[in-house]
Amino acid sequence: MLLFVRYGVPITIVLAGAIALCFGTEDSFYGGASLIGAGLSVWLISWAYRIGVHGDADRYAEDQARRYYDRFGRWPDERR
Repeated sequence: MLLFVRYGVPITIVLAGAIALCFGTEDSFYGGASLIGAGLSVWLISWAYRIGVHGDADRYAEDQARRYYDRFGRWPDERR
């Protein structure tokens, strides 16, 4: 389900825009271009969210390493 929301929804919107472009009228051109832009926007928002969540995991790992350093006086990956 996650993969469908992440990739399927934007692809479906872009395909709907491509189909709308095929009708050949001026209004279908604007509508199709708008749908393609909306599909790309949905994908970009999903990508930006994943990047932000990944950054939270890195900050959490850094915080855990600092706590380990405060307790034992060395970084977790150092060897004595």
